[in-house]
Amino acid sequence: MTLSVLTLNLWHDSGPWPERAKRIRSWVDRLAPDLIGFQEALRVPWLDQVAELLEDCPYHVAFSAASPFSRAGERGQLGNAVASRHPIASQEAIALPDAGDRETRCAISVTVAAPTGPVSFTCAHLNWKLHHGWVREQQVVALSDFALRRRPKDGFPPIVVGDMNAEPDSAEIRYVTGLQSIGGWSVAFLDAWRVAGGPGPGATWSNANPYARAEREPERRIDYVFAGLPRRDGLGQIQACRVVCDEPEAGVWPSDHFGVYAELRSEPEKA
Repeated sequence: MTLSVLTLNLWHDSGPWPERAKRIRSWVDRLAPDLIGFQEALRVPWLDQVAELLEDCPYHVAFSAASPFSRAGERGQLGNAVASRHPIASQEAIALPDAGDRETRCAISVTVAAPTGPVSFTCAHLNWKLHHGWVREQQVVALSDFALRRRPKDGFPPIVVGDMNAEPDSAEIRYVTGLQSIGGWSVAFLDAWRVAGGPGPGATWSNANPYARAEREPERRIDYVFAGLPRRDGLGQIQACRVVCDEPEAGVWPSDHFGVYAELRSEPEKA
């Protein structure tokens, strides 16, 4: 038995949103993840993206606004959302450190009542500018502390997903995965792709995708599923990981990012 997780940056309603929504929904139906983390999700008068995407799906949803969003005089919110097939027992959101330039980010964490016991699931979106590594360093410290604070005691390892806008060898990701310290402190989450991904770099920002190629940025892996160390009985062990939402249909791609899907062991190994 496994607990399945998907993360995807929705790119709000940019591009051909109605057609993109169909592609994303097709992937959700195909993968049927237990937990989903969405970044750049819109809640505005003309569109509630996650509600539209998951209409008639058996998901419980929580949303946290990261920044205001306006168009043609109508105002709404842009943020992160989580969806769970299991009931959401509690939720909490925090603002992440910023650069003081009005680019604001947040993280949302829920505890879900899964059959295996409570599971803590946290979704975040970090600063995007390539030279903002110094901001992302502060953000991952706050994010990791937040996720660890909300983990169930002696339960399922905490799960953190999102668009980190940082490559695996960056200081930000090295901190999250226990490879370096920041400010005299360190943590250790496992990178699902590094543990159980396929061959190749696992790029989630790919110039094969014209929506990404238009930004003239290099290809890289910037979207992640992280999990705390599994228990000694195997609960929470990462068993599979792959890049998803990475194919066009009739010339339409699901988003400018690819998604990441992972499966974690949801029951202890038999002695």
